[in-house]
Amino acid sequence: MGRWQIYATPKKATVKKYYLLVNPAGGTKKGMKILEMVKPIFDKSEVHVDILQTEYAGHANQLANTLDLSDYNGLCAIGGDGTLFEMVNGMLKRKDNQNFPLGLITGGTGNAFMHDLNCLDPIKASERIIKGNLRSVDIAKVETPNNIYYSFNIIGWGLVADAGYLAEYFRLLGGLRYDVASILEVLKGKRRISRLVLDEEVVDDDFVFVIACNTIHTGKAMRIAPNAKFDDGKIDLIIVRNASKTELLKLFPKLFTGEHVKSKLVECRQVQKFSIISDENSSLIIDGELIGSTPVHVTMEPKKINVLV
Repeated sequence: MGRWQIYATPKKATVKKYYLLVNPAGGTKKGMKILEMVKPIFDKSEVHVDILQTEYAGHANQLANTLDLSDYNGLCAIGGDGTLFEMVNGMLKRKDNQNFPLGLITGGTGNAFMHDLNCLDPIKASERIIKGNLRSVDIAKVETPNNIYYSFNIIGWGLVADAGYLAEYFRLLGGLRYDVASILEVLKGKRRISRLVLDEEVVDDDFVFVIACNTIHTGKAMRIAPNAKFDDGKIDLIIVRNASKTELLKLFPKLFTGEHVKSKLVECRQVQKFSIISDENSSLIIDGELIGSTPVHVTMEPKKINVLV
């Protein structure tokens, strides 16, 4: 009578799967070149990526909101802060309430979030995605009169937002358009009588600008909030009240180095929530996007998303 021989079936290695969004036209317009650079890294790994090209503004938001991710480990993209903003907002507004990990391969004009992660190299970012470590990140819920947005980076109001809108008229100047617009806004000397609510404290004053930061950097390596951490449950406010034109013009270059926080013009606060209520509806800039208006109410939601780092 023969013997039964039992063989253990070897377990197959679990292959991780991600969608990888590529914006061929956005930011530095190098999306496809970066894809060619990093795709071999994924091909040699045990991580499978399905590549989708975004075709229009807001497409990454739509895909993050509607893609069937049930067989995937997360959603990644080649892009910058604008792409990540779309992904975050699409993911957090999903009807199925599923919240999948997000990954970013540096490829945009503004890369504030990846700068904070010390990961501006696309190859390094790809290797981190393959490794699969997760980090929980706070998100600011931004409630405006007409919409709710989710911010991972900054909410700006006052001169910084007004300069952002004005800069759109000087696009031929490239990156210099923001500097030109900021100087022109300073020279206008506009008053902004408003109410600022910091947690439970109410402040009525004439403000130049308020920038709320979840990250140290914003835009092209500006160190707006040197003490900010994106996982401490708080948001860092940089508040500048009424000042002379000369004082403001001297202050702005210091925003790139973080030296502005030492100025007597600047008040730094850390809060869990804040509101800006202005005499008139005024513009906002959220994660580099010119969207929303006051009155605005911002609440930090700790560890709201997971990021592949």
